[in-house]
Amino acid sequence: MKFIERYLGGEDSTAVYDDIYGLGKKAFGIEHFDDVQAVLIETFNRVAFNLQVIYHELNKINYVFKTTFTNNSDKPLVAPLPNSDNLISDLENAVADFGKIPLSLKLFYKIVGTCNFAWDYESQPDLLWEGADPIQIDSLDDLVVYVTTDDWKEYIRESLEYDEDEVPTLELAADYLHKDNISGGPAYSLQITRNESIDSLFLNEPNETTFIDYLRICMENCGFPGDSAFRQHQSYKDFYAKVKPQLKSI
Repeated sequence: MKFIERYLGGEDSTAVYDDIYGLGKKAFGIEHFDDVQAVLIETFNRVAFNLQVIYHELNKINYVFKTTFTNNSDKPLVAPLPNSDNLISDLENAVADFGKIPLSLKLFYKIVGTCNFAWDYESQPDLLWEGADPIQIDSLDDLVVYVTTDDWKEYIRESLEYDEDEVPTLELAADYLHKDNISGGPAYSLQITRNESIDSLFLNEPNETTFIDYLRICMENCGFPGDSAFRQHQSYKDFYAKVKPQLKSI
């Protein structure tokens, strides 16, 4: 069976993706690429659907999103930008000295757009669910502005020269402490890969997994993949019980 047939047929998605990752560079060959890409497209369509559901239900419980924005990354949800293809080309050119952008991130920006479900602690200091680590992925246009500066390239070069174990990354989200208005650690960052890749590691994030698996964990927890303590709040239990049955498995 093709990967997309297995995926649509309800097979465990982690098994499907494990087999896709196992192809290595063959995943980009003529025999497999259309099939592989179809799985990712379906995955991100489901992510986009789920985020809309979660956003709608959060509004129903008066969740405090940001309402003043300095850029697209501040907004709870942004549809794919009309110039996404051009921006992705700019992003690829900007990181070319260090490697490749994983297909997963490119398709995320083309299909999902961006999301930021962080609580607006500036307008309401009392968080609803402390430690919830709400899903957040910076906007493509803001990312391109950041990485097309000489400062970013110089920072990456210096980091790689200073530590031979260091890898080039793209910062995509604040860590769970910063989201709670606490001085925390490094940003959650996607590894730039040396060669073309389907997906890559989402570094500094507590689950220590790939970008797609991070999104899967987020969807399993209705957008809030944080620690176990906040899940004891009755308000989260009620939210989860209402939202989870509406979400599509990725």
